[in-house]
Amino acid sequence: MALSTDAVGKTYPPVTYAVGREKVREYALAVGERDPLHLDVEAARAAGYADLVAPPMFAVVYAAPAMGPAIFDPHVGMNFALMVHGGQEFAWGPLVVTGDEVVTSVTVKRIEERAGVGFFVFESVSTNQDGHTVCVGTWTNIVQGV
Repeated sequence: MALSTDAVGKTYPPVTYAVGREKVREYALAVGERDPLHLDVEAARAAGYADLVAPPMFAVVYAAPAMGPAIFDPHVGMNFALMVHGGQEFAWGPLVVTGDEVVTSVTVKRIEERAGVGFFVFESVSTNQDGHTVCVGTWTNIVQGV
């Protein structure tokens, strides 16, 4: 069965994520990040930041809520039960800090089939409350037997 590429170019409504201090700390501790900028408000402020700095891969936390509608969209046609993570690439802008409101939108960039394997590629663009792009992510998902 051939994959439909009709959804390529489709963009989903943006999702806003309010970056909380305890979420940043919890994430940093969960991934073994011990830099005081992620854990100690006074250290972050002494370094010139308004509050705790989110580790770069915290991008997954604020972008994931925007990815859900795209991944589960019947128009995209991805069988989530057979999906495996193919890869992620990120390009970061200004650092995300506690108190930021990050808005993420997702677009279907590519859908293709190679030798019975489906490749579903999405792009997320996350901006902060000042309009700066804090992260652009490329998310590749692979589905066997399409």
